[in-house]
Amino acid sequence: MKALQIDKKLGRIGLARLLSSVSTTAAAKVGPLELVSIEPPALPGPGWHRVHTHLAGICGSDLSTVEGHASPYFDDWVSFPFVPGHEVVGHLDDGTRVVIEPVLGHAARGFPLPFDDAAPGDGNDYAHLTRGHLEPGIQIGFCNSTCGGWAPQFIAHDSQIHRVPESMSDEQAVLVEPAAGGIHAALLTWPTVATIDRPIIAVLGAGTMGLAAIAGLHRYVPGARIVVGARYPHQQALATALGAELAVKPDELTRAVRRLTGSHLVGDHLSGGADATIDAVGSSASLRDCLRFTRPRGRVVLMGMPAEVTLDLTGLWHRETQLVGAYTYGTETMPDGSRRRTFDLAIESAQAMGFERLLSATYRLDDYRNALAHAADAGHRSAVKIAFDLRPTEKVSR
Repeated sequence: MKALQIDKKLGRIGLARLLSSVSTTAAAKVGPLELVSIEPPALPGPGWHRVHTHLAGICGSDLSTVEGHASPYFDDWVSFPFVPGHEVVGHLDDGTRVVIEPVLGHAARGFPLPFDDAAPGDGNDYAHLTRGHLEPGIQIGFCNSTCGGWAPQFIAHDSQIHRVPESMSDEQAVLVEPAAGGIHAALLTWPTVATIDRPIIAVLGAGTMGLAAIAGLHRYVPGARIVVGARYPHQQALATALGAELAVKPDELTRAVRRLTGSHLVGDHLSGGADATIDAVGSSASLRDCLRFTRPRGRVVLMGMPAEVTLDLTGLWHRETQLVGAYTYGTETMPDGSRRRTFDLAIESAQAMGFERLLSATYRLDDYRNALAHAADAGHRSAVKIAFDLRPTEKVSR
């Protein structure tokens, strides 16, 4: 079968990193991603299924890998060569339509669960991610043994499979995985704002993940007043449609938070600020800004993948700010004390909140260079999510 595959070729990775400053298309032409013919992966044993891809999204971590900017931290947690694609809707051999919770958790790797009914992403030890009967890999889409959604088929374990309701379109379903990531980040603000009647929560960045976080805050964090820094007009419109009270340009977010909270400006920090902030960008500049307009003893949830950052942490120390990472999803403790699987919440939310509006364009697999260029330039082109369409009879839309 034809699939898009990434191999660890250091020369190609370095060249892609160099050319990515020119264009993603140039990086894709010379980088570690290639359209190749491969054999479908074998089923490792009972409980495994073959999944036939319908739609597979392109996310920021995929682009970082293609452009040669992925952090070397992950080198020991993945196995090359791998086929990317972890935002996937498809069908099983029996025709059942499914979305995939891509984390290769304890059950998929043949280890006991950390607790009863644990989700793949649960647990306090990541040793299983590099052990068991699979090659190392944090998720489907980063593991040589499983393949990923940028191919006509891949394999997934029972523990990763979620049936799609008949009333849910493929266009909604391919956004379930990003929705789960956004909901997880949103709920990580709750411990800090639980005792506040109308907490002010800022979100910096309104790409797919920022918008998913806004939807999660609106739907699952009671009374949240959401203020968003969004670069483009279409992002601002979507942010307010998904529940933000106010959406402004990123360089206006400090002023907006100051106005809402009645804080003073002391140097370049607010005296008070947002009760919690979600950084959906993940850069030195974005994290620096979030620390400046989050109140003392507030919480910054780092949702964007940061790689290497350089910043002065004196303010974090002085203000006793909590800095918390938000990676994937699992089992959530809800504001009412109940426990829910993030993916169950995401399936409900993607359908109820019309997440299909975030899918801006689809491309065939062999048109991957244009697809990647569109995804990398999504904001400028008034787009949000770009995906590959591997359905044999469906019309591809741009």
